[in-house]
Amino acid sequence: MSNRSGKAYALTTLCPIRNGHEGNMSFDKITRHRIQLLEEDSGSPFARIPNTYFARLFILNDVFFEQGNDVHHDHLKSKYLVFTSNFHGDLKPYLKGMWDNANDTVRSIWEHAVAFDKVRNSDDFIAYIRKCQLTTSLFFNGSTDDELRFQLKSLYIKQAFSEFVLAHQNKSTSELRTAFNEFMQQMQSDNLNDVSWIPGQTRLSHLY
Repeated sequence: MSNRSGKAYALTTLCPIRNGHEGNMSFDKITRHRIQLLEEDSGSPFARIPNTYFARLFILNDVFFEQGNDVHHDHLKSKYLVFTSNFHGDLKPYLKGMWDNANDTVRSIWEHAVAFDKVRNSDDFIAYIRKCQLTTSLFFNGSTDDELRFQLKSLYIKQAFSEFVLAHQNKSTSELRTAFNEFMQQMQSDNLNDVSWIPGQTRLSHLY
């Protein structure tokens, strides 16, 4: 299997968390709590990382394996911070963009990961993530090969057009033609930096 599908890349990493405590909380619980406090939608730190289609963070506590009639338990020696991301482009510039644009989040979430204390800059971070990387064995790319801003623009126009259709039912042909021409002017289809979804946005303000 491959980490790449066309121009899309699927990143899967397992970073071991140090065994230990800070006050009354173990390092894995501190990390989980920080993940839970991350903002969502357009306020998410991943919305600041260029060309991120989606990203996910969670804690892997343990594994369970059953074989034959006997139940056999395999336990992890530590808990793992799991980070997965699906994005447009290559791994190295994506990770550099992650370090440059969400540095505060990266340092907070990975603080208690094994050997992360040696990460000082973007090059260190890239090398660190690569050491934790697994080959993505089940990669379904549900997007096009376009960079994020093209996809956001297309999805915005699609959603806005749905609202347009609902708002202009039972209009006369001439009224509908005039309204549609105004709609297309409003959409500015050649402008990829405006009249579009912003990264992380989940709701469209009603146009009609």
